[in-house]
Amino acid sequence: MIVRFGYVAMSVKLKNASPSKTMTATRFAQISDRAAAIRKLERIASQNLHNTLRLLRHNQGNGIKVYRFSSRLIPLIGHHLLEGWDPFPALAEDFRAIGDYVIAHGMRVSFHPDHFTVLSSPREQVLRHSHEDLCRHVRMLEAMGLDERAKCNIHVGGTYGDKKAAARRFLSQAERLDSSVRRRLTLENDDKTFNAAETLALCEQTGIPMVLDLHHHQVNNGGEPAEALWPRILRTWEGREIPPKIHVSSPKSERDPRGHADYVEPAPLLAFLRAVASSTIALDVMIEAKMKDEALFQLMRDMEKAGGVIRRNQAEVEIFA
Repeated sequence: MIVRFGYVAMSVKLKNASPSKTMTATRFAQISDRAAAIRKLERIASQNLHNTLRLLRHNQGNGIKVYRFSSRLIPLIGHHLLEGWDPFPALAEDFRAIGDYVIAHGMRVSFHPDHFTVLSSPREQVLRHSHEDLCRHVRMLEAMGLDERAKCNIHVGGTYGDKKAAARRFLSQAERLDSSVRRRLTLENDDKTFNAAETLALCEQTGIPMVLDLHHHQVNNGGEPAEALWPRILRTWEGREIPPKIHVSSPKSERDPRGHADYVEPAPLLAFLRAVASSTIALDVMIEAKMKDEALFQLMRDMEKAGGVIRRNQAEVEIFA
């Protein structure tokens, strides 16, 4: 099984390359010339996109083909102060440059909208904002010229005191999404609410591929080992033209088992990878560790020392069952 590794948004190795620079709403409101304030926002967004391209070049130079974009590429987008603002025409060339680079180098990229974007909420305002946020993320991918292999990963959401009712709301809201948004979705198990088995059942009902988060499964499961669910998870990816994907991180501490550590402990990950290697041709792994790309490089060094692992480059290994 060929396993590629990626990381989230920021690099600790590449300096002065934040893709998430912003302006506060308070500062925006203080600028008396609205047109000038909007131009400043667009300059910040352009810098974020430029830094994203720098990060992709850094990734390419280090063999990293899997990457998650920052969701804060365009500051204040969706804020009520910016109602009617369409930043995409001004940023068209910047977005296209990113997409061209991704396509030219065969990268897999994605977004992960924040925890306020949920489809299980009973509140209409939250649901409306969630739909709008997903549409904005999809529009960014479309502005890059990327096809539906570039995904937006979300959680089911909260249970609001009634998990079955929340699951029904999720199914209803997912059905209401525009097809261009729905086809971009992946669904991830949560560390507190919908566990892997429950999330998988919703994926099977909606046709949305499932991203298994091993850390979340460690702290929130129904007693089943992750590899027992894997054959069904694997089937949710059939016909997608991309490998299945998982998330990996390690507990921050015994006192904070849900928090993410700086680095990834290799042993639990290797145990899972070896368990599924015989049934899986290729797999992409998103590292959610505080040390970002340095955590990836350290994990590669740790895995190289383990038996049954061949390191193919700085971000890819071959695993044997």
